[in-house]
Amino acid sequence: DGLTEVLAHRSESLQDKFIEVPCSEDYNSHKRFEGCTPRKCGRGVTDAVITREEAERIRRIAERGLSLGGSDGGASILDLHSGALSLGKHFVNLYRYFGEKIQDIFTEEDFALYRDVRQRIQQRIAQAFGISSASMYLTKPTFFSRINSTEAKTTHDEYWHPHVDKVTYGSFDYTSLLYLSDYAEDFGGGRFVFMDAGSNKTIEPRAGRVSFFTSGSENLHRVEKVHWGTRYAITISFTCNPDHGIGDPVL
Repeated sequence: DGLTEVLAHRSESLQDKFIEVPCSEDYNSHKRFEGCTPRKCGRGVTDAVITREEAERIRRIAERGLSLGGSDGGASILDLHSGALSLGKHFVNLYRYFGEKIQDIFTEEDFALYRDVRQRIQQRIAQAFGISSASMYLTKPTFFSRINSTEAKTTHDEYWHPHVDKVTYGSFDYTSLLYLSDYAEDFGGGRFVFMDAGSNKTIEPRAGRVSFFTSGSENLHRVEKVHWGTRYAITISFTCNPDHGIGDPVL
């Protein structure tokens, strides 16, 4: 792996840490939106946007939703926007599959908290990159992930491969992750790794910690395999292109 540098230890509470990196050319092959498309690229970590208590409440939303399904392999997905839920080796639409019963699983308060947290993360990203949060749009996929050490059964379970979000998803310009459990306490392995030439920069998850970055090749990354326990997180992604925007989930 070359040299590994830990950008954020689980044991520390970071106000704001931001590292600028040169932008890749990925954005040039997409339509540019002035005042939003990255001209300044980089990655940031903060423990000051979402409280640990809020992260626990959000994790309970994920736990309740994922208790309805779950992958046969080690990585399960719940997308409140599209309704996509891992079930066995496939995905179902949560809202169609469970219908009215959804009202017993989620509350209006759950969705209000989700929306509030999303807005705060959006504002933090806009501030870090010097853009207007109004020029950013939530985009898909935005989803909860639950990862444990169960062996992969399908390619959907293979979360550990290095990838670039802009290449994988196209619409992404800014990616964020809100961690909902603690590295080395709730799970082992599962750290987030930026793969830079000659060295890796690693983030140890901590409940309430937000990491965010521009989505191009300047931020090639992967997640280490989880060896024990369960790792919860939510990926919240933003685009500069209003055509690729999605709304907040509604009950």
